[in-house]
Amino acid sequence: MHTKKTHSWYLGKASTGVMWLFLILAAALVLIPLVFMFTASAMPARDILRLPYPWIPDGFYWPNFWNGLKGPEDDFIFFRNALNSLIVAGSVAFFTVILSSATGYGLAKFKFKGRNLVFMLIMATMMIPFEAIMIPLYMVAMRMGMQDTYAGLILPFLANAFGVFLMRQHLITFPDEILDAARIDGAGELRIFGSIVLPSSGPAIATLAILAFRSQWDSLLWPLLVVQSDEMKTIPLYITRYMAETHSDEGIMMAVAVLASLPMIILFLTLSKYFVSKDGLTSATKG
Repeated sequence: MHTKKTHSWYLGKASTGVMWLFLILAAALVLIPLVFMFTASAMPARDILRLPYPWIPDGFYWPNFWNGLKGPEDDFIFFRNALNSLIVAGSVAFFTVILSSATGYGLAKFKFKGRNLVFMLIMATMMIPFEAIMIPLYMVAMRMGMQDTYAGLILPFLANAFGVFLMRQHLITFPDEILDAARIDGAGELRIFGSIVLPSSGPAIATLAILAFRSQWDSLLWPLLVVQSDEMKTIPLYITRYMAETHSDEGIMMAVAVLASLPMIILFLTLSKYFVSKDGLTSATKG
């Protein structure tokens, strides 16, 4: 009996060690590129190319960030492009949350004929790659005069099938008793949705908002088609333009990448309280 307990104890310790080793390797794969980006942005290009790579910079090389903000033509267009990305990504995230939550609420809590068919048709659109509809969508945008406008960058992405799926699956578990009690008290459906459903869906809404914001913040292909003027370009277009015009200054490129990453890092840190609580359990799981 003692031998069996000892064997089980060693087996448990070994499995725990393997799990921790896997987690450490996974974390390293994620963090090493980020550490390289931040350290490379703080050193001149000649140091970045040194072998072995100096992971700790000798000092902070500010000209990388100054030149990154100034731009290849010294016009400081970075700030306008960053504002464009904030407007586009923020608008898409906001309306995606509202529309996906309303649609998911309707599909989860209202019974009507063809409800499952509607949901399956929405899910079927996730199987269609964006490249398949890109050219027809571009032709529609041109016909409607949305080229080189905020409307052309925002409107095509307000409907999000994944957002509908996420919110529907979350709201299916929402207690019907709370909704019925609100209806008995005389609350209308809009008030129930805005005052009860949305405030109680913080983790799902935060997840959807981050995913929608990130997808538009990183979007390159669609802005490349729709935008012509430098004033309407977004951050990904600014980065590609800078890389093409500055040839091979790796320090400046890494500095621009750091500047472009900061809004996403700030957004995640701001909304992280909706994901992980103090006791280590996710808020969604606890809900």
